Amino acid sequence: MPQLLSARDEPDLQAALPAAVQALAAGGLVAFPTETVYGLGARADDAAAVAGIFTAKGRPSDHPLIVHVADAAGAEAFAADLPPVARRLMAAFWPGPLTVIVPRRPDIAAAAAGGQATVGLRCPDHPVAQALLRAAAAAGVPGVAAPSANRFGQVSPTRAEHVMSEFPALPDLLVLDGGPCAVGIESAIVDCSRGRPVLLRPGGLPAAAIAAAAGEPLGERGDDAPRASGTLEAHYAPRARLRLMDLQALRAGLQVLLPGLRNAASPTSAGPALAVYCHDELPDDLQRSLASSALRGRVRLRRMPADAAAAAQELFAALREFDDGGVPLIWVEAPPADPAWDGVRDRLQRAAAAA
Repeated sequence: MPQLLSARDEPDLQAALPAAVQALAAGGLVAFPTETVYGLGARADDAAAVAGIFTAKGRPSDHPLIVHVADAAGAEAFAADLPPVARRLMAAFWPGPLTVIVPRRPDIAAAAAGGQATVGLRCPDHPVAQALLRAAAAAGVPGVAAPSANRFGQVSPTRAEHVMSEFPALPDLLVLDGGPCAVGIESAIVDCSRGRPVLLRPGGLPAAAIAAAAGEPLGERGDDAPRASGTLEAHYAPRARLRLMDLQALRAGLQVLLPGLRNAASPTSAGPALAVYCHDELPDDLQRSLASSALRGRVRLRRMPADAAAAAQELFAALREFDDGGVPLIWVEAPPADPAWDGVRDRLQRAAAAA
């Protein structure tokens, strides 16, 4: 099993930092919390160290990683150029859940960038991540490449125990436990390398706020957009098959499914059959059916928070809990069309595409 190091308070963090920095400097792997999700990190300027990330995750080596730096000055080590729009976004949102894609210096981080001439850079807003990045920089590690600390394409981790369960066969992995992540979904990614800024992946920042800080409208993604983390059609997938549907379809599906489950010969011994994760209230008759003794243990019902930020914060943890409960199928009500829900909707659509 990986080694878990508490970093939830300042004394524990200071005690854990030397081992974590030493591991990074030597080309090893360190999992650490950010405000978005936990990252699986290696020094970004070492191709062999970065290869360890791809191997551990089972991630294709041409699927680029995001390089984490302690501040805007740290970005200079990796960027051949920081376009004015990138600087405006960095000034507005760093440290925070925003990644900018910029031209890469050709002499550094080619492996982390998946071989592309661009690199994604982020400055995380988490005390553990900040302390680690600053201490690593002081030890000669200019930045840490870190995708989410999970097997490729699966549900991202928002707690240290999620990371531990993902990599039980990596005894040399150090996991810094900084508590649950506050944002809960990955950073927004904005391509600043081709003139007008383009949102490649939504996150916890509204697109309107990004455009306002950029000082210009966001452009449309084209076929020439650089590859970026978390933008494959199928991603963020639980082990269970996830189906995304509107409330009407969810109600109709339950009305068809529940009678068959209720009439099963041994409903309690058959185990869970379905998890329902809904944003709106279900009709009274369906709630009564779900609460009946005949369906106890067969269907797990969970309400999605009404607030988009709260829903994002718990999303991946909720999907992991359903998986841990052994359900084979998850029905999720599609979130509201409001732009505040774009990040949650994006993750659910990609999770459903993997089914």
